[in-house]
Amino acid sequence: MRQSIRVRFTMIFVGLMAAVLITLWAVNSFFLEGFYTKQKLKLLEDAYEQLNEFVIAKAEEGENITDDLQSLYSKDGEQNEASRMLRLMSEKYNTTIVIVDSMNDNTVPPFRDGRFLAERVHQYILGKNAPQTETLISEDNYKIQKSYDMRSQGYYLESWGFFDDNRTIFIMSMPLASIHESVAVSNKFMAYVGLAALVFGSILMYGTTKMVVSPIRSLAALSARMSELDFEARYTGNSEDEIGILGHSMNTLSEKLKETIGALKTANNELQRDIEEKVRIDETRKDFIANVSHELKTPIALIQGYAEGLTEGMAEDPESRDYYCDVIMDEANKMNKMVKQLLNLTALEFGNDMPVMEQFDLVTLIQGVLSSSGILFQQKDATVIFEPAGPVRVWADEFKIEEVIINYLNNALNHLEGEKRIEIRVEQLEGEVRVTVFNTGQHIPEEDLDNLWTKFYKVDKARTREYGGSGIGLSIVKAIMDSHNKACGVENVDGGVRFWFTLDSGM
Repeated sequence: MRQSIRVRFTMIFVGLMAAVLITLWAVNSFFLEGFYTKQKLKLLEDAYEQLNEFVIAKAEEGENITDDLQSLYSKDGEQNEASRMLRLMSEKYNTTIVIVDSMNDNTVPPFRDGRFLAERVHQYILGKNAPQTETLISEDNYKIQKSYDMRSQGYYLESWGFFDDNRTIFIMSMPLASIHESVAVSNKFMAYVGLAALVFGSILMYGTTKMVVSPIRSLAALSARMSELDFEARYTGNSEDEIGILGHSMNTLSEKLKETIGALKTANNELQRDIEEKVRIDETRKDFIANVSHELKTPIALIQGYAEGLTEGMAEDPESRDYYCDVIMDEANKMNKMVKQLLNLTALEFGNDMPVMEQFDLVTLIQGVLSSSGILFQQKDATVIFEPAGPVRVWADEFKIEEVIINYLNNALNHLEGEKRIEIRVEQLEGEVRVTVFNTGQHIPEEDLDNLWTKFYKVDKARTREYGGSGIGLSIVKAIMDSHNKACGVENVDGGVRFWFTLDSGM
């Protein structure tokens, strides 16, 4: 059966109000009396603790509290600390407090009520409890009980016993109001108020919901006519009321928008990727052609010049011809090396030569590179220092990391100065291994540090030409480390320059 939202809201309101009223009635009926009694018991316990501390303090001074309290009721007596404390507690807790000195039977207060309660506490001590007495708390020195007083025909909470000086007897009497009567009155009042609130609230709720339902109907009709527009809405319910009608209409809009916008986004992303890829390829092509043309210009000119010299007979003797041929072969080898490096770098940059990850000993790899490069170190009169503490396992492509180390060492050899010392260190960090290659020599200008990894970039072009560098070696290093998703860098330090890279530890 289809139900209006107005009816649903009204029923929910009635149910909530009824639940609240029933809960309040249950709490009042079953828990209020216990809570009220616990609060009174806590007051009596606090009063005992305060008086007990004062009595002990007086006992340590060789005095008794009853002597101090006598002045409270004398005609010309002055209020002292004890009397002020007793008066404050009596007013604060609405409690009658009687204190008796068991040594001389002095009673405070000495009036009729005081003597009456003093006799009662003596009866309690002797075990003569009234018939209608219920013990609530029983401690070593005192008890708290609920008693019925025939004179006032009311219930009292009474605390009686000894203080810790084992001399002073006390009784504290606190009236306990009829909580049953209070609960009944409270429940009756709550029933009247709750019933009135229930009726008035139901009428108000039923009338108010009309202002909510009418706009929803209008919005549902509007959404059905606007199903071709750009709206994002979803309805997950399956009801057939006004909200259900609105939800189904908005679901229609959402489905159409999902298909349209999804197709547009897909086409736009593909177009954007195509444009970016075209621009990147075009820029790469232009840079590649420009840099390669520049780098090949010199060796081609030299090869051409010396070849013409041989052709024209400028080298008449065998020694000159051998020199011309050596120059031509050397420049050709440089060109061949550069082309191989460019092919390698291009494969790395385009993701065509991804690393094959494996676990290997990095120390053994470095020692192998140093052993094969020994002749180069001798030619440069270089001192190489590598003192590993032991095997270091890493995860990486062993052949590509070997190429990184070789490029770092070649770079160090080409820029050696001063002591001509190269230091290689392997440091184990948290989850990583850091490899550093240091060489003595001049510092790299700070403005050039970030550009060292760019292809064909040369800090000192004349010196680079001298040792046959192409400006590609460090670019290959950067590409290899990027393919491993690891870092590399360079920094100026005391006495020289230090290059570094990191790898994942294999431990």
